Amino acid sequence: MKIELPQHTEKRATQFTNDLRTLTIIGANGAGKSRFGDEIARRRADRVFCISALKALFINPTSNNAIGNNITRLYNELQAKTTYRIEAIDTEFERLMYLLMYEEFVNVIAYKQSEKQPGRLPRTKLDRVQQHWEAIFPQNKMLRMSGKLSIVGGKDTQPYEPTRLSDGEKTVLYLLASVLYAEQNNIIMVEDPEVFLHHSIMKSVWDTVEQLRPDCTFIYLTHDLEFAASRNDSTCVWVKSYDAEQQLWDYEILKSPNELPEDVYLDLLGSRKPILFIEGTDNRSIDVRIYTLLYPEYTVKPLGGCSKVIETTRTFNDLKSFHHIESHGIVDRDRRTNREIESLRQRNIAVPEVAEIENLLLIEPVIRTVARRMGLNANNAFDTVRTNIINMFAAELEQQALLHTRHRTKREIECFIDRRSHNIDDYEEHIRTLTAECTLRKLYNELCSKFRLYVSERRYNKILRVYNQKSMLPNCGIVQLCGFANKDKYLKYILSVLREDSNEATALRQAMREVVGLV
Repeated sequence: MKIELPQHTEKRATQFTNDLRTLTIIGANGAGKSRFGDEIARRRADRVFCISALKALFINPTSNNAIGNNITRLYNELQAKTTYRIEAIDTEFERLMYLLMYEEFVNVIAYKQSEKQPGRLPRTKLDRVQQHWEAIFPQNKMLRMSGKLSIVGGKDTQPYEPTRLSDGEKTVLYLLASVLYAEQNNIIMVEDPEVFLHHSIMKSVWDTVEQLRPDCTFIYLTHDLEFAASRNDSTCVWVKSYDAEQQLWDYEILKSPNELPEDVYLDLLGSRKPILFIEGTDNRSIDVRIYTLLYPEYTVKPLGGCSKVIETTRTFNDLKSFHHIESHGIVDRDRRTNREIESLRQRNIAVPEVAEIENLLLIEPVIRTVARRMGLNANNAFDTVRTNIINMFAAELEQQALLHTRHRTKREIECFIDRRSHNIDDYEEHIRTLTAECTLRKLYNELCSKFRLYVSERRYNKILRVYNQKSMLPNCGIVQLCGFANKDKYLKYILSVLREDSNEATALRQAMREVVGLV
């Protein structure tokens, strides 16, 4: 299907060739994607079939003059030539049920009047819809009873009308049925294809709908990025803005590069803010909860582990000329060397001045702020926490030095092994000298000496920078001093402070941002 896109702000138009199967139009609310779709429909008004579950379920279609309002047109045409009626035809969904049942009656009558009396009735639209709908909702069954379509949900329930289905069940029924009424080789334009659909079934529903009409071209208008990511083979148009006066759109045709995961890439396109890639798995992780409040000017995207953050930040920045969006990353310091940290920072990846995200909750400004707000003496509270953490670190000093030694040795061995060799003899000799090159004891002793100096000089910030210990927060005393039941309550209180619009909250955010290193 050949489709001409609306005029661009640069006064150019784009045509797709006949092999276009699906087109997904995405954009933020208010960007102009609905008008974008309307313009496409206007140019191909004779070939457009529009469907919208939201409108079909709740809006009375009083007019059939709108472009693509085919269900209403077919219903009105049928009403003009038949006396068969169903009561309470108020929505497009109900009119669609009317059309399905009318076809059933026509086929039954044709079957009875046929002289040949074939062995089985022809397969109707309702038969096809029933097959796929019951596959998606196996607990429900469709029945044809007393001239009406009825639903049975479970063994002991009484049949009920389709209008009593849940919005999600009705939506799937509407989508499966409505596309069957599109003419051959039509453009099927779908508004808000994600509406009322649970994410667990959204992809399979639309895969099924597309399979029902392989002859048609589907155009989706959506701001749901998970839906956009589910259309794997779709051409995607990102609508950025609309100039209503000039009737021009700023948009971009996207083809997601293979090296960037499609779900991540599409999850960022509708944002007009810079992107911040972080560790953490979901919105409940401590990383997301803290960094979202520290950096409201960013779209914060958790990616899981540090390797994913590093690779995605690199790839996204390499594509900056394509999407024009700034991006940064944050990874825990852990036991990285200064050389590693400097390399990451040169690639727009911040490495905080604390070993891990939990340590950020123990920096001096945070402890003093919480203690003061809880009615404690801030100096005494901080001195207590500092002493406890220094003592904890001193007790584990050699173990911590060993962990740092293991990390650095692993990095050195990886670099050593990766050295290029001209032949196998050269590489074999290179590996043979591996143990001679590893100065484990010397490195370990140097780290022990450095850590003992931190303890003796009570260098609290230095200890937070190198001390990886999940039990530090609950055992350092700040939770008990401030009267919190556990560390989660302590975290929630800090988050509540960061949400405030106060001078104290602003100062605390600034102090934490300086430690993170992305200011």
